[in-house]
Amino acid sequence: MGSADEERSLLETGLVQAESSELYTGDGSVDYNGKPVLKQNTGNWKACPFILGNECCERLAYSGIATNLVSYLTKKLHEGNVSAARNVTTWQGTCYFTPLIGAVLADAYWGRYWTIAAFSTIYFIGMCTLTLSASIPALKPPECVGSICPSATPAQYAVFFFGLYLIALGTGGIKPCVSSFGADQFDDTDPKERVKKGSFFNWFYFSINIGALISSSFLVWIQDNAGWGLGFGIPALFMGLAIASFFSGTPLYRFQKPGGSPITRMCQVLVVSFRKWNLKAPEDSGLPYETGDKHSAIEGSRKLDHTDELKCLDKAAILTDAEIKSGDFSNPWRLCTVTQVEELKILIRMFPIWATGIVFSAVYAQMSTMFVEQGMMMDTSIGSFTIPPASLSTVDVISVIFWVPIYDRVIVPIARKFTGKGRGFSELQRMGIGLFISVLCMSAAAVVEIRRLQLAKELGLADKEVAVPLSIFWLIPQYFLLGAAEVCTFIGQLEFFYDQSPDAMRSLCSAFALLTISLGNYLCSFILTVVTYFTTKGGQTGWIPDNLNKGHLDYFFWLLACLSFLNMLVYTVCATKYKQKKSS
Repeated sequence: MGSADEERSLLETGLVQAESSELYTGDGSVDYNGKPVLKQNTGNWKACPFILGNECCERLAYSGIATNLVSYLTKKLHEGNVSAARNVTTWQGTCYFTPLIGAVLADAYWGRYWTIAAFSTIYFIGMCTLTLSASIPALKPPECVGSICPSATPAQYAVFFFGLYLIALGTGGIKPCVSSFGADQFDDTDPKERVKKGSFFNWFYFSINIGALISSSFLVWIQDNAGWGLGFGIPALFMGLAIASFFSGTPLYRFQKPGGSPITRMCQVLVVSFRKWNLKAPEDSGLPYETGDKHSAIEGSRKLDHTDELKCLDKAAILTDAEIKSGDFSNPWRLCTVTQVEELKILIRMFPIWATGIVFSAVYAQMSTMFVEQGMMMDTSIGSFTIPPASLSTVDVISVIFWVPIYDRVIVPIARKFTGKGRGFSELQRMGIGLFISVLCMSAAAVVEIRRLQLAKELGLADKEVAVPLSIFWLIPQYFLLGAAEVCTFIGQLEFFYDQSPDAMRSLCSAFALLTISLGNYLCSFILTVVTYFTTKGGQTGWIPDNLNKGHLDYFFWLLACLSFLNMLVYTVCATKYKQKKSS
């Protein structure tokens, strides 16, 4: 009888657990009050409109500043072409560097929700400061009188750049957390929700570009024709709407608990492996220390399987005789778990893939710098209507909006038949395709510039700083190609760094993906500085003078095309050797 009762009790317990697993999420997510969440009441696509709405408005605000910033610096603050391009790329680089700050705070202490909330407030203050600097006459230099353009005073520069870099700080808490927070709304242990998560990143990027479409067309026109005060004020208003949209969905969100500082855990592995340097790494993968529980010692993280790479780090998880005798395994500065060691290994394995994204980001930076300056020296009129050169980035946005649904609904099902993969192409294959398209993009830009310079020479305009009668619409192919490359590379990066990252490091790994954009902008600034230095030696005009008709911008585009091609070759080697993450 006792045996029958035990079996009945175990069966009832199993049924309760099975029913519970169907009702509640299995990935450790909780509701706003910290309690387990019911699947039917929270998360999934019902929570996503608020997150996607937040991202759409935030991107509209950001793009409303970034898209035409080079025009403001040259026309209103009276900077030269090289100085303006350098300031834009440096600021954009900073915008993609600060996510490291937000990611560490989100993963270690605040969680993604409160990190987004706090940094959104900083962002909004920066937008308001920038609006004031463009609206109040005392905070901006006087207009040009003929060829005399007064420089901005140090105080005027200080107010403008204070607002600009507050935005850079604010975006640091939003960028690495919003995409991960959105993906957190889908239970990774539920096969149905896991499939939906794959589509989320495509539509997340789609939302980004809806916001960018409005800013690169409507807002650029407002800035060039109705004034910069209004042109910066509208993005500030939309940033306020972004904050409202985000807080509106709070009851529906699923929250992941912060798992402690990932930086500290990585340092612990390095310190312990160095302390145990003289110990022999175990050959049996079962010997390194791991907790006996079902769950990892790291809150919010599943256990990771041991791998045979980087065995020197395995020493951090070796149990010494003294530790076995004492039975005290609680000090992570003396003994790490296998999962903790594998977290660091994953980051090291991802590093070569991550590094190859830097050159692509340098190419992408041209859309808001050299492509705009190239467009300024072309015919921007259609009848009586004048097209602001910066608004041509609309083509890139339209390209993304066109390619996202085509990729998700057409290309993926076709590719799935040939590759057998659920997503059609792997993340690595998708990024590789984008890198190849980026080579074509820079080549197209160079070819158009060659034709523009030929026309300037034929018409005797080489020594005159005037637009060449070549329609700005000849720039459409390079913008369209850049959009296609963006869909493959940037969305591929979002998927790759979320899927391959350790569970408790997802914000940090998303920040690493964004860091490639930062370093790409810094690389672009560095290349501009080096090119200017060497091409202006001995009183030469240089490749990129203020009068582009006298320069050779085409040489600069060919240089980036060559760097992109070499980068693609390096990426191909790294991608073929990459080993996927294995979770228990």
